[in-house]
Amino acid sequence: MKKNQRILKNTEFSSIISKKHSQANAAFVLYTAKRAEDKARVGISVGKKIGNAVIRNRTKRQVRALIDSVYTFDETFDSIVIVRPAFKKMDYEQRSELLSRLHDRAVQKNGGRAHEK
Repeated sequence: MKKNQRILKNTEFSSIISKKHSQANAAFVLYTAKRAEDKARVGISVGKKIGNAVIRNRTKRQVRALIDSVYTFDETFDSIVIVRPAFKKMDYEQRSELLSRLHDRAVQKNGGRAHEK
């Protein structure tokens, strides 16, 4: 996931979350809003319940890899992915499946079309 595909500013996180368009499952909460730029962007939030800074940073790297495999960045919306504590107990395939389902629901809800990678 390239840096221009990420949401980094706290104000952008807050504005997307305040719109309250979300889907959730055991491992993730996905907030969406119409995209502000020409490409879709994704932000990742990992709370302190997940673990210390080393574990949170490792989790963010893992989620970035999942996002690269699920997103095409042609979506009509920006996303915020919030990681839940159940994420730690799952393997890669389970995490990928859960994120893929959330992404598909978000695509349907936002009137976009899903692309396969």
